[in-house]
Amino acid sequence: MGTILMGSCQTGSRQRSGEEKDFCYSVEKFADLEILRYRVPGFEELSLQQKKLVYYLSQAAIEGRDILFDQHGKHNLTIRRTLEAIYQSYAGDTAAADYKQLVVYLKRVWFSSGIHHHYATDKFLPDFSQEYFTAAVKSLDPSLLPLRDGQTADELLAAIVPVMFDPAVDAKRVNQADGQDLIATSANNFYSGVTQKEAENFYEKLKEPNNPTPVSYGLNSRLVKKDGKIVEEVWKVGGLYAAAIEKIVYWLEKAASVAENDGQKKVIETLIRFYQTGNLKDFDEYSILWTADTSRVDFINGFIETYGDPLGFKGTWEALVNFKNLEATKRTEIISGNAQWFEDNSPVDKRFKKETVTGVSAKVITAAILGGDCYPATPIGINLPNANWIRTLHGSKSVTIENITDAYDKAAQGNGFAQEFYWSQNEVELMNSYGFTTSNMHTDLHECLGHASGKLMPGVGQGALKAYGGTIEEARADLFGLYYIADAKMVELGLLPNDTAYKAEYNKFMTNGLLTQLVRIAPGNNLEEPHMRNRQLIAKWVLEKGAADAVVELKKRDGKTYAVINDYGQLRTLFGQLLAEIQRIRSEGDYSAAKSIVEAYGVKVDADLHSEVLARYQKLDIAPYKGFVNPAYDVVTDKAGEITDVKVRYNEGYAEQMLRYSKDHSWIN
Repeated sequence: MGTILMGSCQTGSRQRSGEEKDFCYSVEKFADLEILRYRVPGFEELSLQQKKLVYYLSQAAIEGRDILFDQHGKHNLTIRRTLEAIYQSYAGDTAAADYKQLVVYLKRVWFSSGIHHHYATDKFLPDFSQEYFTAAVKSLDPSLLPLRDGQTADELLAAIVPVMFDPAVDAKRVNQADGQDLIATSANNFYSGVTQKEAENFYEKLKEPNNPTPVSYGLNSRLVKKDGKIVEEVWKVGGLYAAAIEKIVYWLEKAASVAENDGQKKVIETLIRFYQTGNLKDFDEYSILWTADTSRVDFINGFIETYGDPLGFKGTWEALVNFKNLEATKRTEIISGNAQWFEDNSPVDKRFKKETVTGVSAKVITAAILGGDCYPATPIGINLPNANWIRTLHGSKSVTIENITDAYDKAAQGNGFAQEFYWSQNEVELMNSYGFTTSNMHTDLHECLGHASGKLMPGVGQGALKAYGGTIEEARADLFGLYYIADAKMVELGLLPNDTAYKAEYNKFMTNGLLTQLVRIAPGNNLEEPHMRNRQLIAKWVLEKGAADAVVELKKRDGKTYAVINDYGQLRTLFGQLLAEIQRIRSEGDYSAAKSIVEAYGVKVDADLHSEVLARYQKLDIAPYKGFVNPAYDVVTDKAGEITDVKVRYNEGYAEQMLRYSKDHSWIN
């Protein structure tokens, strides 16, 4: 499908007032993607110091963009820059079908930070011919191409054409298939010349079994074999990605100069030190300080999530700049303030519960800028740090990004999804009445308490579950949220309006886990992404275990399949039973059980059901994936060059923004 420019704003039917009435959330659609905008309400009310802080941190968030491209694959930057050169300088027929498909392909590369789908991690192939691409490259002045060390256009093409066009070359960015060498079959750029076994042995030898505060081994490095020896190439100033990291540090230093308080200044300075040394103990110190920081303006910047590495060691680079939504945060403060009650009343075995829940803080935030692995697609909630010992000793910080969930909600109104996939009008009305509220509440519970709950048994390491660890961890957090969202405590605390609202989230989760998330993968594929595996694992497990009592059914009507919940109370009981088992697996590091339950319920896809869901979804003309363009920030200065104000604007287009970032913030060769 070619690029589709939205002819009008998707404003939906909800009553809106003021500036928001004219705000266009949808920017454009192409392939399986829709680009949205998000608003930054409340930015104008920040102090000048806070605005400067947001601006400096936002610049730091943009500077690391190329790091993620390179982490995703060693050819990605060359391919992106070649495509951008054609897009900006091609003198041929821009109305031709091949050129239009090249533009769509480039937009997909921008969105995914490389040539592999941002979510499914499969390589997406061009819909223009290899011959067309070759001719287009050769038509350009060589000075416009990303040629290296005297390289010719022919040599450039020889390097990237097979990677782009041959489906067998670098087929998956992250392969999770059981029984294969996950490094050899993954196209990411975290390893070079080493096998999965060699990598696992390398990090196993680094572990200190009796160290209660271990670093996150391998988090900020590429593991390579040189002259027969396996070594780490560290991402730091003076190391790999130095040019980009130096720019990040430059803006972080400016941010430190306008920090809201001394504590926040120390957080930023410690992160700078980590970027300078590459020492993971510095990263842990930064994480501890960051966890305790309660300033209004906040940020994430660094090598953090390990889902992009099939072995779970390497952190992809990401950034997020935000400030607290003071009114909405009241609900997460209620949740975190009752964290011990939730832990004590959890259905898991007492051995796996925390006797004392420490330092759980939660807030609702307004995103000001997205970067790296949070851009263009972004999470709606985050819980960090990931190191288990830090979470146990110092707590964690959880956020729900409500201006992002609001943008999703506004863009989705009136799209016909609920009417197509929900069995009854009652379910549609539940979603219309409570869906936004319960979705945010489930995110709050997932991030604030789910990831912060439970404990590991002595001797169980962070990576005990290996490739299944991500799925088990997400299942644990989702189940915690699902179990408690139906608890009477939620109404008692004023977090939900009544004892019926939670049903909207149960309907949504089961429909998604059993049916609609399948639109995110290609026909014939199984599930590999940890969040998708988690959702199907939960939904299929409770479907099977509740079959005798028809707790949940897959029912047919007019040739269409629906997930129908017959007993919400019993479904909650099943969620609790599965939570107890998932927590046991996590706490005991039971790799065999993790593998068994994930492979049995979370991986395989029913081909006929998949085909049906794809056909129904296609008729709705809804993009299964959405991402965002960032707002732009303009500084206002006086005659002496001092910043007197920072203005936010929302008029930058998708291609315009991507090309600006490539021109002004691209440092890695």
